[in-house]
Amino acid sequence: MAKPADSNEIATNRKAPRDYHILERYEAGVELRGTEVKSIRAGKINISDGFARVEKGQVWLYGCDVQAYDKASWEQHEPRRTRRLLLHKREINKLIGFTHMKGLALPVLRMYWKDRLVKVEIGVGKGKDQGDQRQDLKDRVENREAQREVARFNERHGK
Repeated sequence: MAKPADSNEIATNRKAPRDYHILERYEAGVELRGTEVKSIRAGKINISDGFARVEKGQVWLYGCDVQAYDKASWEQHEPRRTRRLLLHKREINKLIGFTHMKGLALPVLRMYWKDRLVKVEIGVGKGKDQGDQRQDLKDRVENREAQREVARFNERHGK
């Protein structure tokens, strides 16, 4: 899941676009401890089960697994603890409205560095049923085949 050190991308949730129609995206800061940041820098993070939830006027991050930092001294973080997401009040109010609508969830899409801060991109997603997932897969295959045919045609005709 982890990317090279020169990239801003820390981790990407590739299951989210498969399982949800993403309606909107929000960037949020994450409240982290020192050992968590060091562990994230080492690439020991998994966000594939991550989601956000609004509780008592604050947004919380659940299901993200930040492994323990090997070189930490006596103070260590819990790997799957809930972490507070830092958003503006108006964004939190919009998310509250979305979560009250039936069938909408807040999956974690990706985690990345912005300057020296860790940011999380959460999406407002409507769950796909299995038919939608199959249709997406079929469309992707058709597009790939069409691109191959265009490339073959251009190769034959010297374009």
